[in-house]
Amino acid sequence: MEPSVTDLRHLQHGNLPEGFQQILIDVHADAYADQMDDPFHQRFPWFVDHWTGMDGFSCVVAYDEDEPVGFAYGAPLAPGREWWRSTTYEPNNGYSSTYAVSEVMVRPSWRKQGIADRLHEALLKERTEDLAVLLVDVTHPKVKALYETWGYARVGEQQPFADSPVYAVMVKNLRD
Repeated sequence: MEPSVTDLRHLQHGNLPEGFQQILIDVHADAYADQMDDPFHQRFPWFVDHWTGMDGFSCVVAYDEDEPVGFAYGAPLAPGREWWRSTTYEPNNGYSSTYAVSEVMVRPSWRKQGIADRLHEALLKERTEDLAVLLVDVTHPKVKALYETWGYARVGEQQPFADSPVYAVMVKNLRD
């Protein structure tokens, strides 16, 4: 039987249920099972704590019945500290507020069903910022191409941590 996702649950800073962070960690461990010996992937719980503690944090979790199968999350960036500011990109409306999409992740058994697209769309649907920004590993051209179909444009590259991959900085105008 083909898995099907019927439930998208929205959560935000201030109303996260007990055990929520562990759900994200477990989905990540499944999604990156073949890469969990990499110290960068082993630090994912730190990133979860960092992001879930941010004001404005929001998350959408996809469920197949009671099984969490994927999520998308992020938070607004502090003015003047946006990732795209290190690039030559200049939004056509001058200074813009930015929502950072930190993660879009789907467990392997549920991939290729449009779940990532649904999660991403649900995450950004209610956002009031002018731009969305995300980072994508430059060695994953298929993922970069997917984000381009969602309206993102590559505007530069950065390596935020010494042990992290080099990422393409991708920006999407939310006010078009």
